[in-house]
Order: sequence, then structure tokens, then C-alpha cells
Amino acid sequence: MKNFLFLTISMLISGNVFAATDHYVLHDNGYARHLKVTQINGEYTVSADVDFEASAKEHCSATISGKAKSTGKDELLLKKHSEIEASFCELKIKLGPNGAKIEESKDCGNFALGKCHFSSGDKELIKVK
Repeated sequence: MKNFLFLTISMLISGNVFAATDHYVLHDNGYARHLKVTQINGEYTVSADVDFEASAKEHCSATISGKAKSTGKDELLLKKHSEIEASFCELKIKLGPNGAKIEESKDCGNFALGKCHFSSGDKELIKVK
């Protein structure tokens, strides 16, 4: 009985991990952007997607995701290798208490075609609470 109790307590303690997920959204001029940031024990995973539809003829959709590195206080960098070309798409993400801003490198065009782009410009994606 003591062994069972010890085993149960050990499993509960080892199973405690810190996990948090935040979502950010922005709807602007036909664009819908979504950013998901997950932190598990200090490691970050980021997923960003964008949809654009101005008319039936003019639309696009793109998604990028992967592990991100912390580059400073409330700053993340997602670097994803293109399967089409020998280039990388880099998303620089600046997190704030109420939102996030995304900047993309020029090579992100391999992931988001047409009018789609991940960058939020000077606008902030609003944090979903």
C-alpha cells in the first residue's frame, strides 16, 4: 500500500508542467490574422495564419508554425525553412500585455502567396482573453 501511494504521488509531482497558450487576432481590410503562442516549460511554439478575401477572385490563405526562440523580453523569433527554395521565413513577434505585433522577412513570400502576408504592419493583433 505504501509503494502504491508513493508511486501515485511521484507521478503527480513529475506530471506538473507549466503550460500556457495565448491567442491573438486582427481583422483589417479583408485580412484575418490569427497568432497562437504556446509556452511549455519555457519552450515556445508559434502558429500564425492569415486569410484574405476582398472578392471571389481575390483571396488567399497561409499558415506557418514551429518552435520559436525567445530573443528578449516579450520577443520571439520563428524561423522556418522553405520546402520550395533554400530560404527561411522569419517571423519576429513582439508580445505586449494586450496584443502582439508581427514582422516578417522578405522570404516569407514562399509561405504566403499573393496578397497574403503575416506581418501586421503597425497594427496590433488583439489578445483574446
